[in-house]
Amino acid sequence: MLKGFRDFILRGNVVDLAVAVVIGAAFGAIVTALVADIITPLIAAIVQKPDFSYLVLTVHGGKIKYGDFLNALISFLLIAATVYFFVVLPLNALLRRFRPSQAAPPTTKSCPECLSDIPVAAKRCSHCTQPVV
Repeated sequence: MLKGFRDFILRGNVVDLAVAVVIGAAFGAIVTALVADIITPLIAAIVQKPDFSYLVLTVHGGKIKYGDFLNALISFLLIAATVYFFVVLPLNALLRRFRPSQAAPPTTKSCPECLSDIPVAAKRCSHCTQPVV
């Protein structure tokens, strides 16, 4: 029973997943700090309001804090844009530079009988007229 558990834990994908979660949490803190400490204050300087938490709608004595929702929505959009423009786009460009281009699928195959090149969709060789599978 313990041997199976040990084999499960030491499998590559479990260890990789654990490392990814730890790195993801650390990276999330960096992105959150970037948005909260740099990008949001810049936007606040432009629109002259630090946040929208003061926006409250009162209905029959109940308070609907739609300003907090707007803050969360703006924060999400800023985090998503930051990740896309500062991580995804540069990483994709880097991978395109180092990864060889994908080869186009072959358009011809060789006839098993006469070894001539024939189209992939051919059912009969045009040189020896043998059926091709």
